[in-house]
Amino acid sequence: MAEQENQEIGHKELAHKTLLQSDALYQYILETSVFPREHECMKELRQMTEKHPWGLMATPPDEGQLINMLVKLINAKKTMEIGVYTGYSLLSTALALPHDGKIFAIDINREYYELGLPMIEKAGVAHKIDFKEGYALPLLDELLLDENNKGAFDFVFVDADKDNYLNYHKRVIELVRVGGLIGYDNTLWSGAVAGPPDAPMLDYVKQFRSYVIEVNKYLAHDSRIEICQIPVGDGITLCRRII
Repeated sequence: MAEQENQEIGHKELAHKTLLQSDALYQYILETSVFPREHECMKELRQMTEKHPWGLMATPPDEGQLINMLVKLINAKKTMEIGVYTGYSLLSTALALPHDGKIFAIDINREYYELGLPMIEKAGVAHKIDFKEGYALPLLDELLLDENNKGAFDFVFVDADKDNYLNYHKRVIELVRVGGLIGYDNTLWSGAVAGPPDAPMLDYVKQFRSYVIEVNKYLAHDSRIEICQIPVGDGITLCRRII
C-alpha cells in the first residue's frame, strides 16, 4: 500500500511535465507565452486529459506549442505520429498543417484517441488524420514495403514505448525526407539519464531509463542526422535528416 501511495505521489509531482527546477518559472512560461495563444480546442482537450488517470502521458502545452511552430517552419504537409494518447500533440500538428495536410497517426489504443476526437472534430481538422490502431513496428514495416513511402514524410513525432525508440528510429529515418524532422519525446526521462542507476526513482522511470540512454547515445552518433536536445517538457530530441 505504501509503495502504491509513493507511486501516486510521484505521478502528481511529475504532472507538470517540466525539467525546470522552479514551478513558478514554469507557470510564468505557461501563463505568459503558452496559454494566451493556446487554441480553444487544445485548451479543452488539455483540461479533459488532465482529469484522466493517465494524464501524465499527455504532451505538455509548451511542447505542443513548439511542435506547432516546427511544423510550420518546415512547411510540413505529410507527418506521422507514433503514440497518440488523447491527441494533444496530434491536434497541435493538425492545426499547423495546411488544409490538405495529412497525419499518419499510430496508437495501440483507439479508446484514448476517441476521448479527444470531439475536440479535434470541433477544431475542423479531423479530415487530416489517418488513425491506425495497432503496434507501430509492423505498421512501419508495412509502409517501408512501398518505395513511395520512403522519404515521403516531412515530420515524425515519437512519444511511445521507450524500449522501442531505437527500433522506431531505424525505420522512420527511411520514411522522413532529407531535410525533414523527427522528434523523440522524453529523452531526458525525468532527469534520470544524468543520475546514477541506483538513485531513488519511480519504478517506471527505472524500468525504461537504460533504453532512453541507449537511444540518446545512438542518435548522438548517427551520421545521417543533425540533432538538438531541448529541455522542454521531459526533453525532446529533434533530428534533422541530412542524408
